Amino acid sequence: MISGFLVFSGCKPAVQKETGETPHFVKIDGQNLTAPNGEAFFIRGINLGNWLNPEGYMFNFQKTSSARLIDQAFREMVGPDFTNRFWKEFKDNYITREDIRYIRKTGMNTIRIPFHYKLFTDEDYMGLSANQDGFQRLDSLVEWCRESEIYLILDMHDAPGGQTGDNIDDSYGYPWLMTSAESQEQFISIWKKIAEHYKNESVIMGYDLLNEPIATYFKDEEAKLNAELEPLYKKAVAAIREVDQNHIVMLGGAQWNSNFKVFKDSKFDSKIIYTCHRYWCDTLQANIQDFVAFRDSVNLPMFMGETGENTDQWIAAWTRLMERNNIGWTYWPYKKMGRPSSMRTIPKPENWDKIVEFTQASRNNFDEIRKARPDQELVKKAMLELIENCKFGNSTVNEPYIKAMGMQP
Repeated sequence: MISGFLVFSGCKPAVQKETGETPHFVKIDGQNLTAPNGEAFFIRGINLGNWLNPEGYMFNFQKTSSARLIDQAFREMVGPDFTNRFWKEFKDNYITREDIRYIRKTGMNTIRIPFHYKLFTDEDYMGLSANQDGFQRLDSLVEWCRESEIYLILDMHDAPGGQTGDNIDDSYGYPWLMTSAESQEQFISIWKKIAEHYKNESVIMGYDLLNEPIATYFKDEEAKLNAELEPLYKKAVAAIREVDQNHIVMLGGAQWNSNFKVFKDSKFDSKIIYTCHRYWCDTLQANIQDFVAFRDSVNLPMFMGETGENTDQWIAAWTRLMERNNIGWTYWPYKKMGRPSSMRTIPKPENWDKIVEFTQASRNNFDEIRKARPDQELVKKAMLELIENCKFGNSTVNEPYIKAMGMQP
């Protein structure tokens, strides 16, 4: 059992609302988190990357790097109707109850779920152009997590306008969220809607408001963009608190969740913690000391929301480093195609290289699209094979990687 889950195991939010029970939530105690039963709680978990926010490299694509570009390539290659069908089956099968049960079985206690803001709009996204299924998908995940007694962190990976300005946020190459009142209003409105829906849901540990805001590519404007981040957070938290007094809110630093100097009012809310990301560095104390120093200065928890994508040896050393420094973690990602640097590997479908070739081809006009389009039968079969391969029973376990995180495969 996860510490603290005994107090609500089996209780559903609807029951809590009808009976008037007070839900039990993870709480903040200085630099630590505590479970509902009062015991210390240390985050150890994984990210469900690619499921509700597709990323090109997870499909072995290079130039076609974001959800919008992937969708466009598929539509040009096999048409809109087949693409819509593909996305529905992809969402139905990429993550299921079996995956959540397995994650819990390894010993992990937390899942971070990246999602695209469009899942809560009527914008075109993953095969739907109206009546998006964001709450349907998250509600199912909540129930699976409740059954497996594992906490859930909701991560807005792609925000209106784009918070990062790169493929990470599926934007148009600039963090327009930081300069657009309309995008900020939509961002705040969506978080308020999510908070209203889940305000009594104690399986959810907290809300990770923005993933990796403000990339490092805007040096001339960095100071101006960075100055907008904390005020935006404050407005979003204020809106959340109008409907939800229960959940922790997680704030990421600027420049890939690494720059925490942007925060001037670190305790503007009583239930905030900070979340950092770090990849591709050495595993020395110096490589994590900036996060430790900020954490100590504000006396609030620091959580490594993303890290990984490395060798088993690196994962083992980095895990030990984080745990020595009392920094909880959720590695990235749970599964991906054809590579062992994840908990599970999805086999690459036959003829998938033909799809990769199409995404790499020049498609700047309709003539180029027609000339680049591969054999329809082969690529449609490959896309359907990917759906089969991503199912829990058809992916393979990477035991050394899981053991490197200190978990049991």
